[in-house]
Amino acid sequence: MASSTFLSLSSTISRLHLYPKLWLPFALTSVNSPRQKAHQQLRLMCSPLGSSSIHISASKPALSPSHCRAISNGDDLVVLGIETSCDDTAAAVVRSNGEILSQVVSSQADLLAQYGGVAPKMAEEAHAKVIDKVVQDALDKAKIAETDLSAVAVTIGPGLSLCLRVGVQKARNLAGRFTKPIVGVHHMEAHALVARLVKQELEFPFLVLLISGGHNLLILARDLGQYVQLGTAIDDAIGEAYDKTAKWLGLDMRRSGGPAIEELAREGDPESVKFSTPMKQHKDCNFSYAGLKTQVRLAIESKKINVEIPLSFSSVEDRCSRADIAASFQRVAVLHLEERCERAIDWAMNIEPSIKHLVVSGGVASNQYVRARLDEVVKRKSLQLVCPPPSLCTDNGVMVAWTGIEHFRMGRFDPPPPADEPEDVVYDLRPRWPLGEEYDKGRSEARSLRRARVHPSLTSIIQASLQQQH
Repeated sequence: MASSTFLSLSSTISRLHLYPKLWLPFALTSVNSPRQKAHQQLRLMCSPLGSSSIHISASKPALSPSHCRAISNGDDLVVLGIETSCDDTAAAVVRSNGEILSQVVSSQADLLAQYGGVAPKMAEEAHAKVIDKVVQDALDKAKIAETDLSAVAVTIGPGLSLCLRVGVQKARNLAGRFTKPIVGVHHMEAHALVARLVKQELEFPFLVLLISGGHNLLILARDLGQYVQLGTAIDDAIGEAYDKTAKWLGLDMRRSGGPAIEELAREGDPESVKFSTPMKQHKDCNFSYAGLKTQVRLAIESKKINVEIPLSFSSVEDRCSRADIAASFQRVAVLHLEERCERAIDWAMNIEPSIKHLVVSGGVASNQYVRARLDEVVKRKSLQLVCPPPSLCTDNGVMVAWTGIEHFRMGRFDPPPPADEPEDVVYDLRPRWPLGEEYDKGRSEARSLRRARVHPSLTSIIQASLQQQH
């Protein structure tokens, strides 16, 4: 299996720009002609990894990034991180000693409230309007010039293609003009690794729960670039369920549904509405929130709540009904997280008995109720909970810059792009890009994920490149 995996990835690796004697950088390769683009896509689609996952056993990978020659072990790197994967335009400048020199985020909260969620074309236009200012503000606040940068890091996936392209184009333009290396970053890995900036003594291996509007992931981080997927969402993620529930309850969506539900839930009785916990019959670590959303919608209809009336103008009885639904929803939504995390900890400790931490990151990790409940889980398992501060849980440039630093040290980066790159260049964006390989026990009959056009996982690409180096 390992040899076939290596051969299937050879086309992906061969098209990357490599500095002499460096390890695998992240592909931000440009394709200038439709014929080249079609050939590139054909090679990717023909790869077995585009339609199936590697079986992961409990054995340690034969090759580990820890064995790679590091490019820089000092604290002298300064990296600009750019993030535009979804609905926030973010940039930050970070030193390799963990010092955050600047952090700038331009929110699309008004658009989210207007459309009731992310509208890709509107989000792209919003990114394009502010990207130059956000990046310049990050440089200005850090009091550095582009020439002072060691590299530029940018999210290349997963995310919305239209949005990813805005950030990648800006990163390549800047890197090309000032002859800076560029690091392509996996969005979910960045959420996981930012915990190592916050808690610098956090060592591999550790368990990660990533929870946001678009993702529910349970990942065993064995080493930098080596991840095992223990569980994922088979339909809606928890953040999506929070947002829809908040919308159906007529709450203020300008700061997203999570904070609105959490605040209202404090007024309600979490046992008042008997929602059933998702996937009780499936003894795996996968998540599902579509059924819970349906239960919430039916409960709202049965109580005849008029969501056209803002919460602030609702009657006492109506407000109590909304608060009870919010509290009951939150209790069951988080109970689903607790059950899955508890099982994932057992699985992870069978693979890596030395794990000591559960990292919880992503936008929903800002929720204090979520943190408190998960803290109880890890205490029962004699682990420690690590949560980045709320400003680093939601999408941000700091996590991208820090992940860029971690990989740059290992020699994984692209050389500077050409300064005169054509405007019609086609970038290697990865909207559907798995982080790790799927653990055998983590497979679920309930899941029917679409596999077409899924990019080979970050872990499989790095493993194959390490084999090539040897």
